Amino acid sequence: MILKVSGLRAEAGGRALVDGVSLELAAGETLALVGASGSGKTTTGLALIGEHADGVRVTGEVWRAAGGVAYVPQHPSSVLNPVRRVGGVLREIARGSDARVREAARRARLPVELLRRYPHQLSGGQQQRVVLAQALLLDPVLIVADEPTTGQDGLIRAEVIEEFRALRAQGIALVLLSHDLAMVRALADRVAVMHAGRVVESGPAATVLDAPRHDYTRRLLATHLPPRPRTPAPGAAPLVEVRDLVAGHRRAPVLRGVSLSAAEGECVAVLGRSGSGKTTLARCVAGLHRPASGTVTLNGRPLPRHLPARARDVQYVFQDARASFDPYRGVSAQVARTAVRLRGATPQEAAAKARAMLERVGLDEPTAARRPAALSGGELQRAALARALLAEPKVLICDEITSGLDALVQASILDLLDELRRDLGLTLLLISHDMDVVARLADRVLELETT
Repeated sequence: MILKVSGLRAEAGGRALVDGVSLELAAGETLALVGASGSGKTTTGLALIGEHADGVRVTGEVWRAAGGVAYVPQHPSSVLNPVRRVGGVLREIARGSDARVREAARRARLPVELLRRYPHQLSGGQQQRVVLAQALLLDPVLIVADEPTTGQDGLIRAEVIEEFRALRAQGIALVLLSHDLAMVRALADRVAVMHAGRVVESGPAATVLDAPRHDYTRRLLATHLPPRPRTPAPGAAPLVEVRDLVAGHRRAPVLRGVSLSAAEGECVAVLGRSGSGKTTLARCVAGLHRPASGTVTLNGRPLPRHLPARARDVQYVFQDARASFDPYRGVSAQVARTAVRLRGATPQEAAAKARAMLERVGLDEPTAARRPAALSGGELQRAALARALLAEPKVLICDEITSGLDALVQASILDLLDELRRDLGLTLLLISHDMDVVARLADRVLELETT
C-alpha cells in the first residue's frame, strides 16, 4: 500500500471544501479524481502530499509509504522560478548531474534546447513538461498530477500518457486530477467522482465510466459538444488583420511571416504543437509581445501600442488564469475594476455589471467575493472570462480557456461565447488543442508549424 486516506475534511471560512473523503492506492496503481471545477479535487490532491492553500484547515488521516512524493500542478508557472533558466533549476534538483537532467528531460518529452530558456519563453505545454521533469528527478513513489495534459497538443498528450504508463509499470502510484476523460480511460485503474467536496461514486474505471450509477456521473459523461452549422458572410471585410508577423524570444525565432484575418463575429482557431508560436501570435495581437516586423490592424488601422487603449478593443483570457489575478484582492472586485478602467463606469455600476457577468459564467456572489487562492483553476478561468467580457471588446482572445473546465461547465461557456459572437458581433481568436472545442466554435482554422 502506497497511500491510505480516511475521513479527509478541508474547511475554509467555515465552509467545507472536502468532506469525508476516503481513498486507498497500491504501488503501480492509478486513481483518477474527476468532477466539476470547485468539487474539491485539487484540495484533495494537495492534502495527499501534506499541503493546503492558505486559510484551509485539513483534518482526517493521510498515510503515505516512505519515499518521494511529487506534485504536478495544473498551472506550472506557479511553481517555476521566473528569473532562472529551467535547466539550472533542474540541475540543482539533480545535484549537478547533467546526465540525470537529460534523462528526466527525455522522460518528460522536454527538448534539451529548451533548458536554456526562462519559463516565460516556454508555452504552457512546455512549462508542464518542465514540472514533470522536476517531479521525475525526485524518484517518487507517488505522483499527484493536476490536469497533466492541459495545454498539450495531441502528440505530446499521447506521449505524456505513455510516460505515465511507464511510471506505473515501475511501481509508481499515480493520482490524476483531470477533466480529460479520454486520458482517464487510458490510464486509470479506479475512478472516484467528486461533487461538492464529496466522493459520490467510485470503483473500477470501466464500471464507473461505462455503467455509472450516480446521476451526476451520468450527466458528466453524457455531455458532448456537437458542431453547429454556420454560414459566415461571404467576402466580409476583416475586423482584425495580421500581416507577415515575425516574432520570437531573444534570438530564437518563433513566428516567421504569419498572417491571419477575422471578420466581425467570426471565430478563427489557431492550432499547432506546443511551442509552435500560438500564444506568441496571440500576445502580439493583444500588444503583450512586440514583434520584430509585421502589422496588426483593427478596422484597417494599426492598434495602439498603449496597452490600456488597446485593451478596450482586444481582451485576452490567459491559459493560466491564476497568474492573471492579484492574490490579495477579492476576485469580483478585480472583475469590476475592468468596467471602471476601460468603460468609465462608476464603482457601483461596475459592481452590478460584474455580479451579472459572473453569474452568467456560473460563479455565485459568495464564491466570486473570495481571494483567488480560495477558487479552483476552473472557477478562476470563468472569472477571467467575465473580466474580459466586461471590457466589451471587439476581439476576444481565448488561450486554452476550457482546458481546466469539466464537460458540463465547458459546454455552458462555449454556448455563451457562441451567443456573444452571434448577437454582439464579438470576434474570437481561439487557441486550443481540443478538436471538439474547435469544431464547436471555429469558422476557420490556422495551423502553425514548429520552427
